[in-house]
Amino acid sequence: MSTEPAKRILLGIAGGIAAYKAADLCSKLAQAGHHVQVVMTSGAKNFIGETTLSALSGRPVATESFDPRYPLGPHIELAVNLDLMVIAPATASILAKLAHGHADDLLSTLYLQNTAPVLLAPAMSDPMWNQPAVQRNIETLRNDGCQIVGPEKGWLSCRVQGVGRMSEPTKIAGEIHTLFSATTKRS
Repeated sequence: MSTEPAKRILLGIAGGIAAYKAADLCSKLAQAGHHVQVVMTSGAKNFIGETTLSALSGRPVATESFDPRYPLGPHIELAVNLDLMVIAPATASILAKLAHGHADDLLSTLYLQNTAPVLLAPAMSDPMWNQPAVQRNIETLRNDGCQIVGPEKGWLSCRVQGVGRMSEPTKIAGEIHTLFSATTKRS
C-alpha cells in the first residue's frame, strides 16, 4: 500500500468486540501514509479507547454529533474531501441505520453526508448475520454502492464457530488498496 499516494480515509468504528481489530487497521493505514480520521460510536467506546486510536492515527477521535471543534458540525467538516469511508466493524445496528437512512449518531450522519466510496466490514454473531433483516440491509447497501468485505467463518466471541467474524485488518487494507487502484485506473 505504501506506493500509492496518501488518501483521506474516515475510519468508522461501531460497537462490537471486533473493534479491537480497528486499532490494527488504523495503524496499517497510517503507516501507509494515509490521513486517517477515526469516528467512534458510543458503543465502540465500550470496546476500545479513544487514546489508542488517537495515538495510532495522529488525530483526535470524533465521537459526538455536536462538537465545538467543528463549527459547521463534524458530520459536515469530516466528510469534506474524503477518498474513502470505511466502517470496521460494521455491526448489525450500524448496517440497519445506514440501509434505512437513520442518522442518530455522528457515524450514521456522516454516512449520509459522505460522497466518497464506502467499504463495510461486517462483524456480528452467526445467528445475527443470518437474519433475513440483516441480509436485506446488506443487499440494500450493496445496491447503494457500498463495498462489503467479509464477514469470515471462524471462532466468534460468543465462543462458537460460525460466520460473522470481521475480516482481518490485512484483508481489509488489501481491499482498500484494490479500491484505490481501481479508482486510479479509471481516472
